[in-house]
Amino acid sequence: MRIRSVLSLCVAAVLLVASARAVPQSTVSSPDASTVTILIGLDGWRWDYVSRHRPPTLSALAARGVQASGLIPVFPSLTFPNHYSIVTGLRPASHGIVSNVMRDPAIAGQFRLADTAVTHIPAWWKGEPVWHTVTRQGRQAASMFWPGSDIAISGRYPTRYRTFDHNLPPADRTAQVLEWLALPSDARPSFITVYYSDLDTDGHAYGPDAPEIAASVARVDREIGRLVEGATTLGLADRVHWVVVSDHGMIGLSADRLIVIDDYVDLSTVDLGEVGPLLTLSGTAVSNDAVYAALADRHPHLKVWRSADLPARFGLAGHPRLPGVIGLADEGWTVTTRARAASARAEGSRPAWGGAHGFDPALRDMQGVLIAAGPRLRPGLRPPAVENVHLYELLCALVGVTPARNDGDASVTRPWLR
Repeated sequence: MRIRSVLSLCVAAVLLVASARAVPQSTVSSPDASTVTILIGLDGWRWDYVSRHRPPTLSALAARGVQASGLIPVFPSLTFPNHYSIVTGLRPASHGIVSNVMRDPAIAGQFRLADTAVTHIPAWWKGEPVWHTVTRQGRQAASMFWPGSDIAISGRYPTRYRTFDHNLPPADRTAQVLEWLALPSDARPSFITVYYSDLDTDGHAYGPDAPEIAASVARVDREIGRLVEGATTLGLADRVHWVVVSDHGMIGLSADRLIVIDDYVDLSTVDLGEVGPLLTLSGTAVSNDAVYAALADRHPHLKVWRSADLPARFGLAGHPRLPGVIGLADEGWTVTTRARAASARAEGSRPAWGGAHGFDPALRDMQGVLIAAGPRLRPGLRPPAVENVHLYELLCALVGVTPARNDGDASVTRPWLR
């Protein structure tokens, strides 16, 4: 595990970074250099988990800051494309992470989350993540996990970072952030990310309405509470901007809502990518046109397109990293294979089929959470749902750095700033 310049100190605290739209530097005064912006990523935290489960720390942050009615993901509503859009302000067509599973004719291997030898090839990752924007302008940035933060994008890393380890307990992630906050002011990062994956793991396993979700919400909220308490203990309570976000929501699945792709396509003739609410595949022994013809209009709850014909609102039509055919299941339905369905029946350890994301980003339950609080954020604001590409500009404004080129619109979050 790689970690740079870490100072150990036992303190309990929790930080939440303000999620708002960046304002041009000419209209918003630069924050004091001693402020810290903390971006907290809660994988799979659906838009309504705060109101349904009333976690005390996040509820308190929302009460004294900005809480949007939802955070709208980019297409596809998967983990890597959305986390990377949040920190670059770019849509997948611009930053290149168009899926959790993809190929590029110019890069060897298939991009899959489990294959770090391939995913850590810098050529996949385009654009400038906010930690590079910060360090390029003479400030320090640290990442306690975030997709892309342990990869040499444009030959650079954050000032301090940890190599991703899914098994690292949430408490250890919190402790690392607290160590960074406890550094002397000239060494303390101006921008920090921290990532918690509990809700996504439990959402997939049990579904968004299971009692296990309430326990997971409480567990993550306690870690955020440790961050907030720790910041207070360190005398930073009035100098931290908290921005809490999630990459997508979660929708429940059922064994009664399965689309078995083997019923329509011989799997030995295709290269199968994503399988779930989102289906991606290319013909190998047959043409892409033949694959499309075998799937189009065959199941009433599955929409299918040639990749060049994707609806304009998805913003990815014809992207070279997309396979030839794209399918999207209706809400609550999912694509699977006979082998996967049989394995799930044999397990018997999950209620129904648990939950999933990857559905149409326009669906309400695909929206995530967005809470922002801190000295430069107006209290008590409740804006409508916002697209996540607008957050990079806000993060740059809170840190006090000039943003790189991006696809966001600073005017969306400008009213959130004092």
